[in-house]
Amino acid sequence: MAVDGVRWSFSRQVLEKILMTIAHKPEMAETTGIETNQVSETIGVESLTHGNLRPVSSFEGQHEGQTEELLPGKVIFVGAGPGNPDLLTVRAREVLGNAVRAITDEQVLSGVRAFVATEIPVPEDKLQAAEDEYERICIEAKENGARRKPPRPAPPTAAEITEVSEATPAQIVELVQDALSYGGDVIRLVTGNPLSSDATLAEISAVSEAGLEFQVVPGMSLPATVPAFAGIALGSTYTETDVNGQDLDWDQLASAPQPLVLQARVDDLSRIAQELKARNMSLETPVSVTANGTTRLQRTYDTTLGLLHKLDAELSGPLVVTLGKGVDDRSKYSWWENRALYGWRVLVPRAREQAASMSARLSSHGAIPQEVPTISVEPPRNPAQMERAIKGIVEGRYQWVVLTSVNAVKAVWEKITEFGLDSRSFAGVRIAAVGEKTAAEIRALGITPELLPARTRQNAQGLVDVFPEYFEELDPVGRVLLPRADIATDVLVDGLTHLGWEVEDVVAYRTVRAAPPSADIRDMIKTGGFDAVAFTSSSTVKNLVGIAGKPHPRTIVACIGPMTAATAEELGLRVDVMPEIAEVPELIDALAEHVADLRAKGELPPPRKKRRRRKAS
Repeated sequence: MAVDGVRWSFSRQVLEKILMTIAHKPEMAETTGIETNQVSETIGVESLTHGNLRPVSSFEGQHEGQTEELLPGKVIFVGAGPGNPDLLTVRAREVLGNAVRAITDEQVLSGVRAFVATEIPVPEDKLQAAEDEYERICIEAKENGARRKPPRPAPPTAAEITEVSEATPAQIVELVQDALSYGGDVIRLVTGNPLSSDATLAEISAVSEAGLEFQVVPGMSLPATVPAFAGIALGSTYTETDVNGQDLDWDQLASAPQPLVLQARVDDLSRIAQELKARNMSLETPVSVTANGTTRLQRTYDTTLGLLHKLDAELSGPLVVTLGKGVDDRSKYSWWENRALYGWRVLVPRAREQAASMSARLSSHGAIPQEVPTISVEPPRNPAQMERAIKGIVEGRYQWVVLTSVNAVKAVWEKITEFGLDSRSFAGVRIAAVGEKTAAEIRALGITPELLPARTRQNAQGLVDVFPEYFEELDPVGRVLLPRADIATDVLVDGLTHLGWEVEDVVAYRTVRAAPPSADIRDMIKTGGFDAVAFTSSSTVKNLVGIAGKPHPRTIVACIGPMTAATAEELGLRVDVMPEIAEVPELIDALAEHVADLRAKGELPPPRKKRRRRKAS
């Protein structure tokens, strides 16, 4: 076996260790009861070591004069799979989550790296450093004239990740030994499947010869997975190999069972075409070249062996080249790249903590969501009004409490708990919710809402339409508490007043316009860099236009309901999509259906125009 020009041979003992890692160790066959001897990085925190808790050293990383002997860890070779984090095995996720230190290939994507140390508490010094850095950013922004605080960066993790590129097995052993000196296991995170790569096998051999204990967590290999995401049916028999910088037996490869699945780089394409044509493989042999396989950036290009060397496409990183039988049926089985929103960049103007479910729904349709917070939820300037309202709930001053958003539920509950109360405070009070999502948040607190509008009318007017009239002879109390945002519309107040109720409209929280996004994002919004934007409230429409400008006319505009759509139209936007049910899943599904319909009719928006560069004067 040749790696970096050096031939490697494995002793019988090393090969037995590799096989025993998978076949013999009982914990490799289970996804529960994982034992780690991870040393915590926080002072005085206890860490799990082979099922027992023990105090750790107060001075992590201090080699000289250490007061405690650290238990030796092991090296765990983890297969990161073909790239998509969703394809990580359950075992890989658990092993990654319970280790602090990882040595990773540069090709391993950030989504996979994010699983490292997820189960480990973040050290206090890291948390403090992150807080100090954010304070510095805020001071700098204020000095530059900003009136609002900039967005807070992602919180730190306990992970200590070292990235390597083209390292030799000996260099990997040095890195591993240094990482092991801190105590705990060390992850060696590699692309694909560890036991399918000659380079990784060489590393395993070197680690074993150095006397270090190791384990292997298999991953899905690129050749076995990427063609399936490209719609290529490999069948039960195919040939796979890595041609990237390898000395191959081209005669044997040309006569091997098809399809041929080759891992390559863009520089290898001409060599593949030349070598196979020289061995009389037909110039009409179908070829598919897939870049960024299994990710949202995946692109598959179809050509023939005769034209492979002329392929004009943006190809970067590892490629999977599939030749021969089954490739010409790709259009029949293609699914990943055929999703309605595949490759579309969709703007998500929501607060970061509320955007996750929406982004996940977009991703399921193949879109690339870009979250841009447009509002920041803050407490009211004068808390006395909310405090009187909570006191009124306890005293029975209201017959109804009407909740119009998840933020309103959270604001009320925060005050309830602040006063040492719980859900029993709502005894005798009737609860109304504007929609299913708000109702779900209420139920999570152990309270059942009594009134919701129809699923197709889940907005302020829909709630008014189903709200009962006030009858003095029947209703002991005629007041309704309406805790909501400071910029809410008057639809509910006017509607409930018309029904005879006395409405106490209380500011439960303020929606403050967020800081403007980066200059690049603003430019993309104005020049059509986003294919679509999905608005979930009137405030998100107003604030996005206020902090970043109006979306370009080529951008498809989707609004969750009629009030949001009315606001968008008032600001001069064309509304293309509005679902029958005002919920996030229905909004995104309606957008996907609309785009699929446009594609079928050949009426998709024109592509974004490339901006001309100014010539230097």
